[in-house]
Amino acid sequence: HTRSSLVSWAREMCIRDSPIPVMVASTLVAMLCAHLLCFSGMFLLISRRLPGNRMGMDYFAVGNLLLASAYILQLLEGGPAWSLMSVINHILTLAAPIAYWLGAMRFFGRQVPLWRPLIAFAVAYGLAQWWVQASAGPAARYAMLAAMATVLFFAMTLTVIYGVRTFAKDLYGEMIFFSLLIGGICVLNALKFMKIVDDGLDALHMDSRFQMIFYIYMSTLATIVPPAIVWLVLRRLTDSLRNIAARDPMTNLLNRRGLADALKQYFNARQAAPACLLLLDVDHFKRINDTYGHQAGDEVICQVADLLRATVRRGDLTGRIGGEEFVAIFLNADTQGVTFLAERLRANIESQAIKVAGADQSLRCTVTIGISPHFHGVQGLEDALRQADSALYRGKAAGRNRIEWADVPYGVPPQPTEPAIMA
Repeated sequence: HTRSSLVSWAREMCIRDSPIPVMVASTLVAMLCAHLLCFSGMFLLISRRLPGNRMGMDYFAVGNLLLASAYILQLLEGGPAWSLMSVINHILTLAAPIAYWLGAMRFFGRQVPLWRPLIAFAVAYGLAQWWVQASAGPAARYAMLAAMATVLFFAMTLTVIYGVRTFAKDLYGEMIFFSLLIGGICVLNALKFMKIVDDGLDALHMDSRFQMIFYIYMSTLATIVPPAIVWLVLRRLTDSLRNIAARDPMTNLLNRRGLADALKQYFNARQAAPACLLLLDVDHFKRINDTYGHQAGDEVICQVADLLRATVRRGDLTGRIGGEEFVAIFLNADTQGVTFLAERLRANIESQAIKVAGADQSLRCTVTIGISPHFHGVQGLEDALRQADSALYRGKAAGRNRIEWADVPYGVPPQPTEPAIMA
């Protein structure tokens, strides 16, 4: 038993003294730097091709560049040391995940600065390193680096998990994937902290088994994560294009295609209740355009769209399917509720004054509304539109500024008024 122990110890010492593990570790770190630098350039090129919102790609490019620079300095150092190069290395190592974090916030639409937080962190952490080195020694400084990295990646993991339930519900699978990867970095840094506490600076030798595992994991991340980020950007761009194709550019209401897609999604859900369609047309819209100009007509369209959005309930669908024709689809609403909302919408539009650029007085207009019977299934949309349209024209023939049901006229029409006058 003693002889086998001595043989194992001698073999371990020979392996440790051998330059091969160091060469393998150095090769892994060099490959990691190459990956980071290549993807940093790619992120930067992509960010320049994205107009307006760069989705944080420029921030991700900076994060990759910072992390690659940190590993380059580590290769140049050759081992744990107290020097300006080492201080900068530690700052860059922690500044990289901060840049990634800020880039993720930009990706999800939060406008946050980059350089000001990074510079403030660099100054603060540089001073903290000097104080810890002077008061507790070099091992404590490297332990602080591992502890700070653990805290940063743990906070990032919690943020990603929180995003799955809130701001990133549409990216559920991708966010779970990222949380696992980031959680792995957190665990490895926590283990590194404990090994430094137990073994001191010996735990940081590049030929140690733990460091090899750490470098392999980081190299794997550098290969997997950047394409995943590009995939997220492509998905967001695709979703944005799909959203543009489904909406009216002037009012941002759904167009006919968008309404059909939204209804299909609604009726595919279990126990979806029947829907009811409201078709609205601005009375004498051509007269408004001819008398006050197309700019006034556009302002009327936008005003009606805003009032339509403000009147319907949360979850109901609103759309514009023609020049002055609007649609509201009430989901899971009874006849009495639809009638109440339609009347409130008609009254709000009639009472609302519209300011027209270049005119001394405000413009007022009225609308006529046709309502279809309840229907179930997206295949009933076209038939509901035809029935609501028939009711709408019956209302126009009866004097306009009124509500008509497709099967039974509703109420007594109000006294006819001039639909477009200057108040």
